[in-house]
Amino acid sequence: MTHDEEHARGPLPPEDLARRLAGRSIVLVGMPGAGKSSVGRRLSKRLGLPFVDADEEIEKAAGMSIPDIFAQRGEAEFREGEKRVVARLLQSGPLVLATGGGAFMNAETRAAVAARGVSVWLRADLATLLKRVKKRTDRPLLAQGDPAERLQALLAQRGDTYALADLVVDSRDVMHDTVVEEVVEAVARHLDRHPPATAPDC
Repeated sequence: MTHDEEHARGPLPPEDLARRLAGRSIVLVGMPGAGKSSVGRRLSKRLGLPFVDADEEIEKAAGMSIPDIFAQRGEAEFREGEKRVVARLLQSGPLVLATGGGAFMNAETRAAVAARGVSVWLRADLATLLKRVKKRTDRPLLAQGDPAERLQALLAQRGDTYALADLVVDSRDVMHDTVVEEVVEAVARHLDRHPPATAPDC
């Protein structure tokens, strides 16, 4: 069935896409403010898969907030913990996983995601990101200096790596459910082209 034929028959049945993932996860990557958690929660309900926010799991494992981890242990230790938590979550079975903005920068994490998931870069422009993060106080990398300058620098540093994700979906000022459906359609097309041969070992 072509994409046009599939689109004409209406929304893709969620159980169909979950089945076609063959035990793999959908992993959302991108900048702070890209909407990974908001889209991820809705996507998980759409597909009937668990949703996990990696940052929340890191805080649970450390027993402190991410700003406190940065302040007391430093970014390097945070990144090591982040790598371990993401790897553990990917081994726990199929889910929708929202990662922190820097997680995909780690080569080992990218390899784990490639082995056990389909990665989706939620791409947002600077104006959209700034609008969404300017009232947040829990993002350590944006706490110092001008947020617009920091976001611009992070975009420049990370954009090429985010582009290594399997799929790119633009996150913009539309209803979150619109972006969710675009993710569903993009993943379905990806699985048409690259059907998983076997389920990953858990």
